[in-house]
Amino acid sequence: MIANYALSPEQQEILEGVRAFGEKHFTHENIKQWRKDQSLPNNVVKEFLDMDFGLIEFVTGESHLRQSLFTVSLIMEELSRSAGATIPFSADLLDMHVLSHFAAPEHFERIAEEYRRTGRLGFSFAVSEPHAGSNTANMSTVVRSVDGELVLDGHKTFVNNGEFTPLILVIALDGDVEGDDGAKPLAALLVPYDLEGVRTYPIEKRGQRLLPFSDVLFDGVKLPSWCKLSEGGFTRRDLNGFFRWGRVITCASSVGMAQAALEDAVAYAFEREAFGEKIATFQQIQEMLAEMEIKVRTMRHMLYQAAFEIDEGSEDARLSTALAKRYIPRTAVEVASDAMQIFGARGYSEKERVYGIWEDCRGVQIMEGTDQIMVNIAAPLLKKKYLS
Repeated sequence: MIANYALSPEQQEILEGVRAFGEKHFTHENIKQWRKDQSLPNNVVKEFLDMDFGLIEFVTGESHLRQSLFTVSLIMEELSRSAGATIPFSADLLDMHVLSHFAAPEHFERIAEEYRRTGRLGFSFAVSEPHAGSNTANMSTVVRSVDGELVLDGHKTFVNNGEFTPLILVIALDGDVEGDDGAKPLAALLVPYDLEGVRTYPIEKRGQRLLPFSDVLFDGVKLPSWCKLSEGGFTRRDLNGFFRWGRVITCASSVGMAQAALEDAVAYAFEREAFGEKIATFQQIQEMLAEMEIKVRTMRHMLYQAAFEIDEGSEDARLSTALAKRYIPRTAVEVASDAMQIFGARGYSEKERVYGIWEDCRGVQIMEGTDQIMVNIAAPLLKKKYLS
């Protein structure tokens, strides 16, 4: 399926609005401070939501706009380009997308309305585990009925905002349901943070410092019946559909950050002088810049193709998404690394934003499924495509 990447007037207008928003708020000094704060200021997140791009309606499939995953990818790419950083809005959208599939409409709308009003998402999303990652086949966190009460036990890790939200959307094994293949189906639970037995611990990490991660432990947590959002369980395949959507969004962030690194490197190369000449006149620098441009163009094509195929319901969407997630984050790291090299010692300091870009891009190689997992997904799909 060949995608048409020509932007509609509406998409162009949206991008102009996002670009103006980024130019207003995402200065290098602001981003440096917000990284230390591990958060965007309230007025910034509220202003973004007030721009009303229909993103909340998009995750529920109810947008009145000509909205699509392709359009959302454009928005997230531009936000990350302007900021030179991973921005929390992409994680918020994925979390809302998952919640919309499980919460009752009135419950979801209460959370969405609070998000619109404050700019702060009222829940975090917990799926990864220390010894399983996002591989649900090895998941051990479980909810089961004990003496007529729902009880949750387990350990989740890398939970964005897990320490700060009043609710946690937890994916766990459903101990009360038997799967057709013998494997336990999954359950979606909306767990109040203040219940007895819930504990959180911050995770110190490199990069993506605008996303504060934590470990969340559940020790015999007794849940009210309303906490269980999914009746009868759901499958690993269902969850993988959410991951596919999220992988495109994280790839959009990587493309935006790589574009930012490229733009900074070009500007510096035509400004910096060495041996009486602009370093942009040196053949090795020229080759690096040309290769960086080729990589960014290729990344962008793979991103848009994957988003387009998901929007169109193409049978190739799963393969295109896996290939994009395999190629784009890794290549974004290469582009950011080359930008650091062009800057020299300045690039390895906080004087320039390329070092922060490299840190954030490196994290995307791991989140939402590692490079190696993407190969594991792609290989059987390639066999099916070419040998069946």
